[in-house]
Amino acid sequence: MPTRVKICGITSWEDARLCIDLGASALGFNFYPPSPRAISPADAWSIIRRLPPFIEAVGVFVNWPPLVVDALARALRLGSVQLHGTETPAEVDELVRKHRVIKAIQVKGGFRVGSLGRYRAADAILLDGFARGLHGGTGRTLDWKLARAARRYGRVILAGGLTPENVAEAIRVSQPYAVDVASGVEARPGRKDPARLRALFAAIESAGRQFFSYV
Repeated sequence: MPTRVKICGITSWEDARLCIDLGASALGFNFYPPSPRAISPADAWSIIRRLPPFIEAVGVFVNWPPLVVDALARALRLGSVQLHGTETPAEVDELVRKHRVIKAIQVKGGFRVGSLGRYRAADAILLDGFARGLHGGTGRTLDWKLARAARRYGRVILAGGLTPENVAEAIRVSQPYAVDVASGVEARPGRKDPARLRALFAAIESAGRQFFSYV
């Protein structure tokens, strides 16, 4: 199965359309106001309502109350909600009854793969690089072998410092369900670089060809 691709930090229809044309499976809309990639619900809807079939809109939330996440997800017709803060397993359990849930985990010193068992209810686990004070978009990589080991706890989405230059190797080592890229394909925070996007998708396609040549 080819690696699925989510491009996060979408703030314009032009960027969204290019990602779709290049083969993205999902687009991420960041509702964390301190982020330089944040977007308002109204602006997100102006893009989401134009998405074609089979392209999923993912809302990124940091420590929002589950009831508020649920309300906005319904209003914007989000395909999945991504919880990128310190949400508890109980909050994940509450939301997974109503939505597909991606629980993001920042991998830092002392991380134990077994700790992911607390979030088995989530539809996928996103592993991200760690940077103090940031919730995503850190540009920091993680140990990709940990991501591979994490697959025993469910679908793994690999994030953290992925770029056109390293994504093929990241996929080879971790064999994730999907990859999630934001800062690695930007001209500046919140704006994508078309050349880097094209290079990213070319590298992912190449990685897929190499993988299938071995099986």
